[in-house]
Amino acid sequence: MTDVAAGTPATPPPSPWERRRSGRTQAAPARAPLSRDRIVEAAFVVLDRQGLDGLSMRQVAAELGVTVSALYAYVSSKDDLLELMYTRLFDGFRMPEPDPEHWQEQVRDYARAGRRRLLSHRDVARISMAHVPFTAELLPHVEGLLAIFRTAGLPDRIAAEAGDLISTYIDGFVLEEDMWQDRAARGDKGGESLARPDWREMADEMQNYFAALPEDEFPHLRALSGVMVTDSSEERFDIGLEIILRGLASYLPDKGGPATPADG
Repeated sequence: MTDVAAGTPATPPPSPWERRRSGRTQAAPARAPLSRDRIVEAAFVVLDRQGLDGLSMRQVAAELGVTVSALYAYVSSKDDLLELMYTRLFDGFRMPEPDPEHWQEQVRDYARAGRRRLLSHRDVARISMAHVPFTAELLPHVEGLLAIFRTAGLPDRIAAEAGDLISTYIDGFVLEEDMWQDRAARGDKGGESLARPDWREMADEMQNYFAALPEDEFPHLRALSGVMVTDSSEERFDIGLEIILRGLASYLPDKGGPATPADG
């Protein structure tokens, strides 16, 4: 008895050569050729997974499935790789034409974009702080920032220092953010840590602690307890940036007044 409907041809058994053919090993798909771009992309994968301390040429090679020696045809050293990674973060970023009437807004946009750039991958702030941005690829960004300051009318000595000041502020701020995140992650795994995954919870605890200090010994900490720890990193970043901008604006000739506060 058969389940095949009447009139439907039965499926013939496989032929001997088909059986032999099915046992043959299929060729592995062709691997994408190694390139500097692929090496940098793999390095970011390793960085996000293991952090800067765990990033090595050996780990990047393992991520790509190649030998370490294969990497050196494209990258001369780990320092060279870190420079390429840092430079990659600026892809697509363009400095604006200097506008002396809106120079503070331009610097705010630059700083906020810089913070987002450093937060895009784990430990990039550490890479940035160890990297001198005077490479051929990054010099146009340095030139553009200095152009904003000089076109606004800042004295040359102040303009020269302002670029480094802004960059150091961005790097330091994000580095602190990264450290708190790492401490919170370690705390989640059962390790001892003062950090809490919930920033609002931690902020409330700190505010309550300052408010409960003896008033005769810590009058200012008590008085400022409600505003010393703000709700978000974005707010803290913008306030710090505003302090810097107002200080820079005080060096402008014949302006007679502080910088306009940031919007929003």
